[in-house]
Amino acid sequence: MTTQQGRSLVVELRGRVDAVMAGPPEAPLPPDTRDWIEPFLEALENGWVRAAERDESGAWHAVPWVKAGILIGFRAGVLADMSPRDPEGGRVGPFSFVDKDTFPAQEFDIDDGVRIVPGGSTVRRGAYVAPQVVCMPPMYVNVGAYVGRRTMVDSHVLVGSCAQIGERVHLSAAAQIGGVLEPINAAPVIIEDDVIVGGNCGVYEGTVVRAGAVLGAGVVLTRGTPVFDLVREQVYRGSRDAALEIPAGAVVVPGARRVAHGWGAAQGLALQTPVVVKYRDEKTDAATALEAWLR
Repeated sequence: MTTQQGRSLVVELRGRVDAVMAGPPEAPLPPDTRDWIEPFLEALENGWVRAAERDESGAWHAVPWVKAGILIGFRAGVLADMSPRDPEGGRVGPFSFVDKDTFPAQEFDIDDGVRIVPGGSTVRRGAYVAPQVVCMPPMYVNVGAYVGRRTMVDSHVLVGSCAQIGERVHLSAAAQIGGVLEPINAAPVIIEDDVIVGGNCGVYEGTVVRAGAVLGAGVVLTRGTPVFDLVREQVYRGSRDAALEIPAGAVVVPGARRVAHGWGAAQGLALQTPVVVKYRDEKTDAATALEAWLR
């Protein structure tokens, strides 16, 4: 498909989605809705459209019509048995799967350039996974997500709905990157280029982790999580209208701060809070370097 054809397709798809969203929520879907779901998923899987985009100022914003298109895809689907079957139609193995027929698992071949190591990993339809991405089992990438080139998605990682992952990112074992479909104007989690997300980290509620940051194992970030920067002597917080942002190059580790008043203070309690202890330097880069041999 040429660039012009791709642009024309995106304009057509947006028109279809907008037409559905303009009607009352309880109205039946147009009879031809399922006809454009397949090209819509292909547009997501090829990176022609994304659930979030970065503007010229560097701020990230949700793309509401794209998220609305995904929701319409769920509404248009019907439950289907997606269990593995042999050529004669018999079920293979002990596992059974039932889901909306519009969002089955993606199928990959060698030409896609994506490594999906055997062992139970799944990428759902409508997710973009770039060439040279490595997926270690078991991991899951949900609809609307975007995973950039040379990123490592390690074992037991979840990349949630519409989460945007940059290039050369390492999502370490059991990291959870939260997803969001509703409301359609809610920005998803953003992990920019060259970020290291340590094992058992959790990044949720539209948090933006800027390029080159390092999240130490066990760091949990939400919109309501205060992050204390020991280097710049600042506190980073999200709000109802703005996501929490981790600065570029920040090295964040789990920390704690004591309860200052009342019964909690008397008990010597402390609250978990992430702490920026430094910014990336040559020593950090050497410790977190991604092995080109693996890719």
